[in-house]
Amino acid sequence: MKEKIKNIISESIAVKNKVLADEKLLETVEKVSNLIVAALKNNKRIYFCGNGGSAADAQHLAAEFSGRFYTDRHALPAEALHCNTSYLTAVANDYSFDVVYSRLIRGIAFEGDVLIGLSTSGNSKNISLAFETARDKKVVTIGFTGETGGNMKDLSDYLINVPSKDTPRIQESHILIGHIICQLVEEKYFAPNSTGE
Repeated sequence: MKEKIKNIISESIAVKNKVLADEKLLETVEKVSNLIVAALKNNKRIYFCGNGGSAADAQHLAAEFSGRFYTDRHALPAEALHCNTSYLTAVANDYSFDVVYSRLIRGIAFEGDVLIGLSTSGNSKNISLAFETARDKKVVTIGFTGETGGNMKDLSDYLINVPSKDTPRIQESHILIGHIICQLVEEKYFAPNSTGE
């Protein structure tokens, strides 16, 4: 049993080492961080969406922005789109679960806002449809996926595709990368001489 535990931890470290060695991926993380700072300085909003464990990760990262990460500071306008269960169950029941996110993006997002979708496969239909709607509305899309990117590869303005096909290992790296972005955004947005409050 102990060896199995060690193997799982080693597998997680191995994926993170692949992320560490992927210069293109690291450059994308840097670009995304700068883009989010610019969006926030232009009074835009950051939206997150996901399903299952990725919904939990989306909510977690939204809370890091709207609450705090390392520093005491003002809340940043970020939210996870699945947190209104009355909306979610009504739309899933009356229309389809496939459109729960696209309908919200159509209704509340504006040009220049940012939509971050988390899907380990990259093939979640409700996120793909939300990204299509976002593109129509000139909302910037950032996909957090696994190795291939799935359907989200061609729908994402910025793709953060963790080099793995193993769902738990991908999700672990999504949170790592999400935390890095939160830290970089917080530091840059609230830096002295910044227009952040």
